[in-house]
Amino acid sequence: MRQIKDEQHLPVPTSLQAWMLAIRPKTLPAGAVPVVLGSALAGVEGRFHLLSALVALICALGIQVATNFINEIYDFRKGADTAERLGPTRTVAAGIISEKTMVRVSASLVATLFLLGLYLVSIAGWPILLIGLLSLLFAWAYTGGPYPIAYSGLGDLFVFVFFGLVAVGGTYYLQTHHLALPILLAAVAPGAFSVNILLVNNIRDIATDRTVGKMTLPARIGARWARRLYIALTIIAFCVPVALFLLGYSPWSMLSLLSAPLAFGMIRQLYASEGRELNNVLAGTGKLMTIHGILFAAGLLIR
Repeated sequence: MRQIKDEQHLPVPTSLQAWMLAIRPKTLPAGAVPVVLGSALAGVEGRFHLLSALVALICALGIQVATNFINEIYDFRKGADTAERLGPTRTVAAGIISEKTMVRVSASLVATLFLLGLYLVSIAGWPILLIGLLSLLFAWAYTGGPYPIAYSGLGDLFVFVFFGLVAVGGTYYLQTHHLALPILLAAVAPGAFSVNILLVNNIRDIATDRTVGKMTLPARIGARWARRLYIALTIIAFCVPVALFLLGYSPWSMLSLLSAPLAFGMIRQLYASEGRELNNVLAGTGKLMTIHGILFAAGLLIR
C-alpha cells in the first residue's frame, strides 16, 4: 500500500496508458528483432514465408508481453516493486491494475499464443511445439515458481538463449525446416542486445533488488562489472555481421556497423547515468538493437 499512497498525487493513467505501462514497449525489440533477423536469413535462401513470419512475430511479441505481465504479478507478490523503485510504474504494485485482472489477462494471452502457435507447429512440426512450450514455461519461470530465474542471477543467460538463439533459430527453422551453425552465430547479436536491455534495467535496480533478495546478475557482481559486461556484449554484437561476411554472406550485412555511433553514445550515457537516468539508457539500448537488427537483416538480403 505504501507505493499506492506515494503515487496518489500523480495523474491516474487511463486504461490504455495503464496497459501500455504493463506492456513495457521499450522492451519489445527483444521480441521483434530476432524474428526479423531469422526471417531475413530464411530469405537469403529463398525460403521466406510471409504468413509464417507474421505469426511468429505476433507470438514472439506476445511471449515478451506475457513475460512482462507475469513479472508484474510475481514481483508484486514478492514485494520487489516498492515505492523506492526507480523504474517506470508497475501497475499491479501501484494498484492501477488489480492482481486478479492481470492474472486473468495473462492467462488469456498465454492461451491465445498457444492456439496461434499450433499453426506454426502444423508447418514445422514438433521442434516448434517444443520451442513454444519452453518459451511459455520461461515466461512463467522467470519470476514465478519456487526458484524464479530472475532472482537467481541466471536471467541474463536465459534471455540470451531464448531471445537470441531460440528466437532466431526457431524463426529460421520454421521457414526452412533445417538449421545451420551460421544461423546460431547470427543469433548472438540480438541475444547480446537483449541481455544489455536487461542489464541496464537491473543496474538501475541494484539497491532495491538486493533489499528484497532479488539477486540479479548486476546485484551479484556490482554495477561496475555489469557496465563492463554491457560493453563486451556490444562489441560481440558488432562482430557478428563481420563474422557472417567472412563465412560467405553478403558484405552488405555490415551495414549494421552504421549503428556504431549510437552504440558509443549508449556506452557513454550508461557510465554517466545513475538511478532514473538509466531509464533513458534502457530505451536507447532498445533503439540500438532495433536499428542494428534492421540494418543487419536488410544487408543480408542485398546481393
